[in-house]
Amino acid sequence: MAQWRAAVFILVSVIAMATAFTPGCKIRITAKGLELLKQESLKFVEEELENITIPDLSGKEGRFQYTINNVRITELNLTSSDLRFQPDFGLVFEVHNSSISLNFMRRIFYWFFTDAGSINASAEGVNIHTAVRLTKDSLGRLKISNISCDAAVGKMRAEFSGTLRRVYDLLATFITTGMRFLLNQQICPVLNNAGLVLLNSLLDTVPVRTKVDKYVGIDYSLLNDPVVTSENLDMDFRGMFFELQNENDTLVNYAVEPVIREYDRMVYLSLSEYFFDSGMLSYFKAGVLNIRISHDKMPKDLEMLLRTSYFGTIMLLNPSIAEAPMSLELKVTTAPLCVIKPSGTSVSVTAVVSILLLPPGQEPVQLSSMTMECKMSAKVSMKGKKLTLHMDLRRYKGFFFLSFFLSFFQLIPLQTPLKTLLQLAVMPIINDRTKKGVQIPLPEGMDFTEEVVENHMGHLVPSLSPARAVLYSESLPCLLHELCCIQRYPGAFSAVTAHLVPSLSPARAVLYSEVPPELSLL
Repeated sequence: MAQWRAAVFILVSVIAMATAFTPGCKIRITAKGLELLKQESLKFVEEELENITIPDLSGKEGRFQYTINNVRITELNLTSSDLRFQPDFGLVFEVHNSSISLNFMRRIFYWFFTDAGSINASAEGVNIHTAVRLTKDSLGRLKISNISCDAAVGKMRAEFSGTLRRVYDLLATFITTGMRFLLNQQICPVLNNAGLVLLNSLLDTVPVRTKVDKYVGIDYSLLNDPVVTSENLDMDFRGMFFELQNENDTLVNYAVEPVIREYDRMVYLSLSEYFFDSGMLSYFKAGVLNIRISHDKMPKDLEMLLRTSYFGTIMLLNPSIAEAPMSLELKVTTAPLCVIKPSGTSVSVTAVVSILLLPPGQEPVQLSSMTMECKMSAKVSMKGKKLTLHMDLRRYKGFFFLSFFLSFFQLIPLQTPLKTLLQLAVMPIINDRTKKGVQIPLPEGMDFTEEVVENHMGHLVPSLSPARAVLYSESLPCLLHELCCIQRYPGAFSAVTAHLVPSLSPARAVLYSEVPPELSLL
C-alpha cells in the first residue's frame, strides 16, 4: 500500500510539473496606464450611443392619439467618466450625471384635428455602469468573455413646437415616460454587442504565436487568466521563441521567474533569461549563427597579416594558390547563454573560427582553426512596440589554436587583429539582425517611448511611461499628418522632441479620426 501511494504521489508530481510552465514574460498595466485607455473608451461609448436606433412610439390618452418616429440623438454630453480595475474580474467603465439630447417627429390626432411637428428632448442624469471580464481563451489569447451593463436615465424633458404647443405640453409626461423607457432599453444592448465584437477585434491584433522572421517565431500565449487587483492587471506569457522548422520543440524553463514589484509607471514588462535563451537557441538550431567573412569584406590590414603569417604554409601546400581569396568562417558550436545581473546583461558565445583559402574551381583549403569564448554586453531597449537588443564585444578568452603548420607562439599575434575583426565586421552583422526587434504583446495603435530598463538577478524590467501614445483606427492619416508637420515646421519638431525626451510625465493620447488638411501638400 505504501509503495502504491508513493507511486501515485510521484505520478501527480510529474503531471503537475508537466502542466505548470514558468512564464518567460510578464506585463503589468497599472492604474496610471488606464489613463491611456480612458479617453479612447469614452470615445467608443459616444460613437456607439450616437448610433442607437430607437423604435417608433405610439399611444393614446383620452381623445388624444400620438405617434413618434425618426428619433435621433443630436448631442452627447458625457461629463464625468471613470475607468478602473475591478479585482478578480477585469475593468469597469462608468459614466455619471451625463445628458443626451434627442430630436424626433410627432404626429397627434384629436377628434378630427391632426397636427405634426418636431420635439426636442433631453435625457438628464444618465448613468452607465459597464464591467468587462478579461479571460484567457483556448489559444492563450486575452479575450473579453463577458460584459455586464446597467444604464439608467434620471429624468427626461421635452419641448414642443407647432400651433398647439401649449396643449401638447399636457402630453409631455406620457411621451417622455415612453421615451425614457425606450432609451433605457437600448443603451446596454448596443454597448454589450459592440464591446464584445470591437474590443475582441482589437485584442486579436495582439501577437500570440507569430513569426519573427523567416527563421524563428515567438509564443506569447497566456498561461492563465489575468490577475486583477485594484491597482494593476498582471499577465503571464509563455515568452518562448521557437524554430519555424520545428514548431513543436520546447525549451524547459529553469530560469528565475520574472517579478514586477513596482506600480509607479504606466506599463511594466519583465523578461527572464529564458526569454533570451530560447531565442538564441532557436537561431542556433536554424543555423543562422554561422558567419562567413569574404576577402572583400575583410579589413585589408588583417588580410595582409594573415597572408604574411601563413605565407610559408601556403608555399608548402601549393604555391599556385598563394593569390587565392582568403575568408574567415565563424561557427557557433553551442547555443549562446544570457546572464542577467543587477550590474548588466551579458551573452556568452563559444565559436570556432576557421581561416580558409578559396582557390577558384577547387575545394577550400583550411589553414587554421581556433576555438574562442566571447562575452558580449547586451543593451535592451524598446522602440514603439518592439523590443530590440544591441550587443558589444566586451572580451574574449580561452583561445585554443589548432593549426596544421603554425606553432602556438606564431598564432599569438593574430589575437588582437581577430578581436578587431569581430568588432568591425561580425558585431555589425549581429546587431543588424537584433535591431529589427520583436514585438511585445500589445494591441495595434499603441506605441511607447521613454523606457527605463532595470536589471535584477535573473530578469530585467523595462518600465514604460509613454510621453506619447497614438491610439488610432487608421494608421495612414496619422503617419502622413506627422510627416506634414515635420515638413512644414522642422524647428517645432526638434523643440517638441527635446521637450519630450527628458519628460516622464503621463502620456497624452492623440486621437486621429479624419485626414488632416495638410495632406493636400503631399
